[in-house]
Amino acid sequence: MRNLPAQIMKFGVVGVIAFGIDYAILVFLTEVYGIPPVLSATISFTVSVIFNYLASMRYVFRHRPGMSRRREFVIFVVLSALGLGINDAMMWAGTALALIDYRIVKIAATAVVMVWNFATRKILLEGDEPSGPDARARG
Repeated sequence: MRNLPAQIMKFGVVGVIAFGIDYAILVFLTEVYGIPPVLSATISFTVSVIFNYLASMRYVFRHRPGMSRRREFVIFVVLSALGLGINDAMMWAGTALALIDYRIVKIAATAVVMVWNFATRKILLEGDEPSGPDARARG
């Protein structure tokens, strides 16, 4: 727990980059190809999850001792799929029901999903051992 602020900062950096990927693809697909915002958001979110997995498991979260990388990846994907559900529900409600510009809705959806991602990944993917370079080398 003592390294939680540093971990949150790393999560934030990874998240900002993932958001940039997600947002750029969303706007590109919607504006250039005319793809509806919810479908564009689904595609862009999925692409950003790949980056997010690689960066998060390398720089933010420790590998849980005794958990296979395959299981870790499956849990990450399931949590991300649930995050995608939250994202898409918010995108649909914001754009179809509230008639808010999709770019604004995406920012709000990202904030909600970010909290979901950090909390669930911290609980389900990270072990209880001390953090630091030695702990990372064991993973």
